Amino acid sequence: MQSLSALDPWPDSFQWRPVSSRLIAAELTERAIWLVVLLGGSAIAWLFTQSWWAVAVGAAVLVLNIIGAIFGTLAVRSYGYAERDRDLLVRHGRMIRRLSIVPYARMQFVDVTAGPLERMFNIATVRLHTAAAASDAFIPGLRPDEATRLRDRLAALGEDRGEGL
Repeated sequence: MQSLSALDPWPDSFQWRPVSSRLIAAELTERAIWLVVLLGGSAIAWLFTQSWWAVAVGAAVLVLNIIGAIFGTLAVRSYGYAERDRDLLVRHGRMIRRLSIVPYARMQFVDVTAGPLERMFNIATVRLHTAAAASDAFIPGLRPDEATRLRDRLAALGEDRGEGL
């Protein structure tokens, strides 16, 4: 018998859907942009001061960025969502795992956003807003057609389930 976990309470009752792997490329691109900016700043500091600390800062930035890229990739792969009859489940996190259950009847609105990097990689983020600020959930890295489908479905289900409240 399989033991139940608070983070996976119904292991065989639905299918988790992953986010697009394009989110990894977007995250790594954003990280690379910041790396170039920070290493450029470190190089300029070294040119003006000829000090070892500028090189040390540059090396630290590089090492921390590599570590961040590894953990960021693992974090993106941990995202998943599942649609059930009455609610939407969203999970993410490797070290600190999180499972959010958002009842359709409690949703106030759903929006889809895509910043410049997300648009460049053809992905979007669906964000669900509820009355409680702490319960807002989001699903990054969805292809635009899936984000639109999910937004429309959640909005329709929220209207249906929310009648009479």
